[in-house]
Amino acid sequence: RVPPPENARRYDQYARRKHRRSRCCCCFCWLIGILFILVVLLAIAAGVLYLVFRPEAPKYSIENITVRGINLTSPSSVAAISPEFNVTVKADNPNDKIGIRYLKDSSAEVFYKDARLCNGALPAFYQPSNNVTVFGTALRGDGIELRSEDRRALLEAQTKRRVPLTVRIRAPVKIKVGSIRTWKITVKVNCDVTVNELTAQAKIVSKRCTYDVDLW
Repeated sequence: RVPPPENARRYDQYARRKHRRSRCCCCFCWLIGILFILVVLLAIAAGVLYLVFRPEAPKYSIENITVRGINLTSPSSVAAISPEFNVTVKADNPNDKIGIRYLKDSSAEVFYKDARLCNGALPAFYQPSNNVTVFGTALRGDGIELRSEDRRALLEAQTKRRVPLTVRIRAPVKIKVGSIRTWKITVKVNCDVTVNELTAQAKIVSKRCTYDVDLW
């Protein structure tokens, strides 16, 4: 039996569409398979690198703080202050084979509650493996106006010789493993520091730092 010409054309079109669909499905399966293999290979490479280098997170702490330019006994309760903080930071890189390059465009700030007292930047430097680097940074604020309740709270805290401050650091870095350097990663450090007074003779009463990273 010979089908009518119009049915033969329809069958031919259907067969071609089915063949194209089959080829597309085959290509899609190949693509998924290749992606899966790449993911597995990357996971294996990451595992091998971890076993070889045993990376550890760097540790940070605030070692010293000196303060100038804060006069809380001014007759005016709204008088602006221009604080100057010298903050000493300790960065500990415990890794055997990993160096850290601290880049420009970092930031360091000191807060009392929600009020930012001063800000500045960290120095740019390279920290080799198994190294502890202690560095100082000068932070300044200009024309800072404290709310009356914050001023009273600071005065009371000084009387009790326990002034709570928050030091916030954001540092862009690149990790160096052998001759390989990573993309830019941002280290985020937040330190709750309590000092006994807001003067050049300030002593740290207590401190606690937490740190995290933004990988992208």
